[in-house]
Amino acid sequence: MGRLFGTDGVRGVANTELTGEMAFQLGRAGAYVLTKETKHAPRILVGMDTRISGDMLEAALVAGICSVGAHAVLAGIVPTPAVAYLVRKYRLDAGVVISASHNPVEYNGIKFFNSQGYKLSDDLEDEIENIILSHPEILPSPTGAAIGTHTVAEDALDDYIAFLGSTTKEKFGGIKVALDCANGASYKAAPITLLNLGASLCIIHNEPDGTNINERCGSTHMEDLKAFVKENNADIGFAFDGDADRCLAVDENGELIDGDKILAICGLDMKEKGTLKNDTIVGTVMSNLGLTMMGREKGIAIEQAGVGDRYVLERMIEAERNLGGEQSGHIIFLDHNTTGDGILTAIQLLSVMKRTGKKASELAKAMEVMPQVLVNARVNNAKKNTYMEVPAIRHAIAKLEEEFSADGRVLIRTSGTEPLIRVMIEGKDMERMEKAAKELAAFIEKTLQ
Repeated sequence: MGRLFGTDGVRGVANTELTGEMAFQLGRAGAYVLTKETKHAPRILVGMDTRISGDMLEAALVAGICSVGAHAVLAGIVPTPAVAYLVRKYRLDAGVVISASHNPVEYNGIKFFNSQGYKLSDDLEDEIENIILSHPEILPSPTGAAIGTHTVAEDALDDYIAFLGSTTKEKFGGIKVALDCANGASYKAAPITLLNLGASLCIIHNEPDGTNINERCGSTHMEDLKAFVKENNADIGFAFDGDADRCLAVDENGELIDGDKILAICGLDMKEKGTLKNDTIVGTVMSNLGLTMMGREKGIAIEQAGVGDRYVLERMIEAERNLGGEQSGHIIFLDHNTTGDGILTAIQLLSVMKRTGKKASELAKAMEVMPQVLVNARVNNAKKNTYMEVPAIRHAIAKLEEEFSADGRVLIRTSGTEPLIRVMIEGKDMERMEKAAKELAAFIEKTLQ
């Protein structure tokens, strides 16, 4: 698999790249690194999404945890942000989520949280990786009564739902909400939470069978939800990804409200209430220019972190910000949770609707979206991080940056989880941008096979 950890844990095709053996090794090394300073037998929370490979990987991961003398606490199928919250609530030593987020069913992943509910730093991931790849002999192998055990956290989902309900003072009576649960980890938590808060619901893609997670549904496939909102005369729709740490919305007309617009809506509301720390939102280098323009007009600073919610979070903690996120729908409300939380995002957006009495389409006018084109170049995975070392590619990118310097911008970046290089152009002339992005992507693809 090359380097084990990407931008969101370890991820790969289950049973060929992410094998049971690898999960066992991650359980051993992760439990050791995250709990070696504890003075007691450590306890680690384990959650997962609905994909079929979860059972296999959970068994192997838990075996690894127990083999170094740690105890596993099984939360079952819960959203990723539930693990981040419950680690703190239960005062556990670490958390692990088995999920490949928005990826297709054949993929799975393993990502760790520390005792404070935060994703791991690069240094800690490197330490875990170094043990697995180079120094497995340092791991303990206790015997007898020192071997770890596992228990089941039977109230995990209920406790997370209670937490979500506590994040708003509003009740959503009179609001009709459409949900697309991506046949993933939100399929119970999202409907129950919003019903408890008084919303009326219509729901699609909430019957997971182990193989249909993210299958033409959820936050990466918004077409069904757009049509569903209009068919059911819903006031707003929300789509989650497979592990429910992302949320995108659709207004009553079936128009997309992406992560940047959600940040604008909630940021303006928080500024008006005096709760937006330092009047600042943390976005990423991929954030639409329209978000920056909104900020200038409304007195809100827009900071840019690297792509990936962990980098947004690092900037938020470092600079004492409490709202940040990505265009893709990872929105972090740091006053409430320590990672992107799709259901929490839906609740906060609904709270603004209820408090202001405004329609979703009206709130979405908070920012004007500048046209963006994003084209993926599928390349040899071993070469994706060295593309700038190829003179022809470097020259082509520089030429494109110069072409759009007056009325737009060009951003090239690699995917952290897939063998892709992403070409993004932002500006005013859609036809010109599409042509240029496709040409550059095709050139990169051809060169890096």
